[in-house]
Amino acid sequence: MQQESKIFNLIICTYKRPDSLRRLLESVALQTLYPEKILIIDGSPSLETKQMLAENNFQNTEYYKVEEKDRGLTKQRNFGVGKVNSECEIVCFLDDDIILAKIYFEELIGTYTIFPEALGVSGYITNETDWKKNEPDQKPPAGIFYFDGWNRVEGSRFALRRKFGLAPDKVPGFMPDFSHGYSTGFLPPSGKVYEAEMLMGGIASYKTSVLKKLQFSSYFEGYGLYEDADFSLRVSKIGKLYVNTSAKLEHHHDQEGRPDKYKYGKMVVRNGWYVWRIKYPKPVLRAKLKWYATALLLTFVRIGNIFTTAEKKEAFSESLGRLVGLTGVLFYPPKRYDA
Repeated sequence: MQQESKIFNLIICTYKRPDSLRRLLESVALQTLYPEKILIIDGSPSLETKQMLAENNFQNTEYYKVEEKDRGLTKQRNFGVGKVNSECEIVCFLDDDIILAKIYFEELIGTYTIFPEALGVSGYITNETDWKKNEPDQKPPAGIFYFDGWNRVEGSRFALRRKFGLAPDKVPGFMPDFSHGYSTGFLPPSGKVYEAEMLMGGIASYKTSVLKKLQFSSYFEGYGLYEDADFSLRVSKIGKLYVNTSAKLEHHHDQEGRPDKYKYGKMVVRNGWYVWRIKYPKPVLRAKLKWYATALLLTFVRIGNIFTTAEKKEAFSESLGRLVGLTGVLFYPPKRYDA
C-alpha cells in the first residue's frame, strides 16, 4: 500500500510472557516499515521480561516496569501513551502473543493515507478462522455465515441464537441495539478495508490526537475483557474506524496471565453489559429483553459444556461466573464511566 511518511510508535503491554514477547519482537524486526519507538510496558512481578530484552538487541525499544498502581491492561496502555514521542502521529497497540506478517505496519499505517479521516485502524488475524470463497450460485446452507463473497462456519451458538430470534442484525464490527453482535473476526480475508465501530484492542492503532482526548477506561481492571470495545465505541462517536484485512498477523493465544474461568465468566457478562450501555445508554424494552435472553441462553450453553467437553471443571467455573454476573447486573449494575 503506497503511503505518505508517518511517524508511529508501538506500545506492547505485557504480563508474564517473555517468550511470546520475544517472538513478537522478532517479527517486528522483520518489518518493511519500522516503529520510531517501541514501548514495552511490563506489569510482571518478576524480572524475566527485562532479562529477555537485555539478552536481545531489538532496535528502538524502551522498557518500563510499572508499579502496582499502573498494573493492568488499560492502566498500562495509558502509561505507555504518556511515553510516546511528541512528534508521534499514530500509536499502534499489539498484544504480546501476536506474530506479524512482514508488511503489517506498511499496510496498517498506509490505511491512514487512503482514508485520511480515519481515527483508528486495526489489523487482521489470519490464523483463527477457515474462510472459503463462495462458489457461483452457491446457496447458503444452515450454519454457514456469508459476507462479501466469502463464507465461514458461523458456529453452533449463533445457530442456536437464530432459532430463538436472537441472531445479530448488523454487519460485523457494528453493535446491535441488544449487543451480542458479530465481531470483526467475521470480516473475510478479502484484502479490503472495512468500516467498523469496534476494533480488537490487541491489534489496533489510533491517531495520537485521539489519545490526547480519550483514555482507556479505568473501569476495566487486570485482564480488561472488552476494554477494546469500550474505547473504540467511544472513538467511533467522533470519527471513523477501519479494519484493513491486508494488514495481516497471527494470534497465538498464550494462557499465561489470563484470569481463572470463574472471573472470566463474570467479566463476560458484567463487562459485556457495561460496553452495551456505553453504546446504548437507554435501550428500549425489546432490546433489554433480547440482551438478557441472549446472555442467559449463552450461559445455558456453557452449562451444557460441563457434560459435553473434557474440560468440565473449567466449564463449571465459567458457568458459575456467568450466573453470578447475570445476577449482579440485575441488582447492582456497573456504573457507567467514560474515561
